[in-house]
Order: sequence, then C-alpha cells, then structure tokens
Amino acid sequence: MSDLFLRPTPDATTADGADADLARARDGDNAAFTRLVESLRRELHAHCYRMLGSTHDADDALQEALLRAWRGLARFEGRGSLRSWLYTVATRTCLDLMETRQRRAVPVDLGPSSQHTVLDAAPRTDVAWLGPYPDAGLDGGRASPHARYEQREAVELAMVAALQHLPGNQRAALLLFDVLGFTAAEIATMMNTSTTSVNSALARARKVIAQRTPSRSQQQTLRKIDDGRLREIVVAFSAALENGDADGLVTLLTRDVTWSMPPLPHWYQGVDAVMDFAVRVPLTGCGSWRHLPTSANGQPTVGCYLWNADAGRYLAWSINVLTLDGEKIAAITSFIGSAHFAHFRLPDTLA
Repeated sequence: MSDLFLRPTPDATTADGADADLARARDGDNAAFTRLVESLRRELHAHCYRMLGSTHDADDALQEALLRAWRGLARFEGRGSLRSWLYTVATRTCLDLMETRQRRAVPVDLGPSSQHTVLDAAPRTDVAWLGPYPDAGLDGGRASPHARYEQREAVELAMVAALQHLPGNQRAALLLFDVLGFTAAEIATMMNTSTTSVNSALARARKVIAQRTPSRSQQQTLRKIDDGRLREIVVAFSAALENGDADGLVTLLTRDVTWSMPPLPHWYQGVDAVMDFAVRVPLTGCGSWRHLPTSANGQPTVGCYLWNADAGRYLAWSINVLTLDGEKIAAITSFIGSAHFAHFRLPDTLA
C-alpha cells in the first residue's frame, strides 16, 4: 500500500486555507487532502494504537483509514467537524481490523510468574504481543475539557494492556468519550448505535479498566519527581546493567517489582525472583550492554544494545519501559526485538 497519506506536507494554517483544501481534495487533489489531515495525523495514530495495542497495527490502521477517508471524502458533508469524521473512519477501521487479529497480550495474561530464572526460553510466536509506543510529540493535556484522561495517561502500558481486555465497542466508546471528549450522542452516531448503548458500554468498560489499572497513573507519579531525579534513576538503571552491578540495581527496585520480556512468556515478580533473573541473565549471562534514553507510553524508557562480537558493534536488543512507584522502579517491561527501534528513531547499532 502506498504511503501517500503518511508523508508530512506543509499545513493549511487558516480556515480559508482549510476550506480551499477541502474543495481541492474533493476534486481529487491528493496534496490538498494530505494538508487537511496533517494536523490530526499524530492524534489519530495514537488512537489507533490505543485501540490495537501495536504501533505496527496502528500504522496499518491509519494508512487504511486515511485511504478510506480519501475515497469517501464526497460523503463528508461538513455538518460536523472534519476531526470527528476522521475519528469515525479511524475507529471503524480499527474495529474491522480487530475482527481478523488477535487481541494484544502481555506475559502476565498467559499465566503466573516464575519464581526462578527460566534459561533458554523460546519466544511465543503464537501470541500477538502488546508493543511499546513512541510518545514523542504526543500532547500531555486533555483532548477536551470533558475528557477524563490525559493523552499520555491513555497510552501508559497499564492502560493499553487493560484496553485489550475490552470488546471492540466498549474499547471504542471508552476512548472516544473518556480520552477524546466526544459526547455519547456523537459516539452513537459514529458507531451507528444508540446513546443508551454507548452509555451501557461505557459503564462496563470503566469497571474493567478500574480493576486492571493502578489507582495512580504514571503521569501523576512522574509529576512528583523532579526531572533531574528522573534522569538519575534512568542513568542508574542503565549503569547497573552495563556494569553488572547487582547491588546498584536492587536499590532501584520496589519489593514487588516485576520484569517481563515479550515475546518471552515467562515473567518475574518480587525483588528476589527479579534479582535471580537479573544476576543470571542480563548482569552476567549476556555480555556487554549500552543504553540510550528515550520515552515510550508516557514513561521513562531506555533502548538497550547488546555487544555482538561478529558485528563488532552493539546491536539493538530491546526497548525497556520503566514503571515507577515513587522514585523506585515497580516494573520493567523489555520489548525484545530490533524492529521496535525504528519507531523510536533510535539507531540499529552503536559503535
């Protein structure tokens, strides 16, 4: 599929310019349509990620949604906003994709934690895994004064993992109402249903989300930590792995810390189990590490590179997303695979 609608072009910055571009787009001007949707591209992509739990799937969904919008632009009569119409198209596209794809999972969904290190574990290729989301440029505020969640709160790992447990209609209703601030009546129109059905879906969805997410979001936690102190935590975590420093690592962790590594199915909970794994695998069993700081899912993150003697370089290994409780690390989620790095604009190798 062409990447026509994924390439940025100069924005139309005035209402007159937008109206002119809409008229040109209806006449078949591809560039005019691309200018129309440019300012909404980032938030539409984030919406697709929340719906689907995968950056790769979000890429596919956004591309397909914009293609559908382009082909169906004549049906946009201008009675509502272009933004609302594009969210309708994007949401329906995601719902269609969900019918043919597995819901995204994390290791905790598959079974209990391992108390001791599992060596030579094979990746589970039969599972559709939740993926990390590069949140650079994502607005930290609310999309609407009526939205319950900030934009970054709504891409946090716990939130996106919980969303995957909702049926498609509940997932869409929750995101459109609580994250994006659309009214129940607007959502009913977008989803070809009744306001009563939307409110019912919202109530059921909120119950599941409340059960599966912590009472304090990562954004609330991070606001209480000075930026300098946050950098210190990330640097200390990276340094502990690079130096094989078990004592340094354990001081950073909560007692009930977890470490998971999709696509590996095993995960560890509690500082004893996590440190047993850490000492036997990343600290002593893998070789030399290097790290680059980044941000994923509204959370502090490091890109991890492992030395490869044959290549004579450090190769991209995993995106490690850190979940904090106060100034301690409460969860480490290591998304293994070099394919994740391109989305974060991180290099494939380090000298």
